[in-house]
Amino acid sequence: MKFYIASSFRNIENVRKAAEQLKRHGHVQTYDWTVHPSITSIAQLRDIDREEVNGIKTADVVVIMIPAGKGSHIELGIAIGLQKKIYLYASSDEINERSATTTFYHIEEVEQCIGSIEDLIETITKKYCKGNDHDEA
Repeated sequence: MKFYIASSFRNIENVRKAAEQLKRHGHVQTYDWTVHPSITSIAQLRDIDREEVNGIKTADVVVIMIPAGKGSHIELGIAIGLQKKIYLYASSDEINERSATTTFYHIEEVEQCIGSIEDLIETITKKYCKGNDHDEA
């Protein structure tokens, strides 16, 4: 299975942790935006944007990890438009509080996973493990 993780730089360590755990299960990360610690130009932003969009296009699964910024929500929209399987991860149920949620967190294409990073990994790997009909790795 190929995956892409969207989030904010505030969440970079959790993104890296989840990506490493998924890779240990034999899955492939389509693009790792966390390798860009500092962006110094608009041209660099454009190059990264192309890589991020391509990462979403080639992924089987897109994870949106909360807290997420405006870019992550655009990536959520791209994933919805491309009819990707989407996991919305949050460590607490805050994403279901009226002041912190959006309609797009509750559509059929989005599966919420609330808890630890390990809970997220378990949820994904149950559906995309080696030998499973859903495995495309």
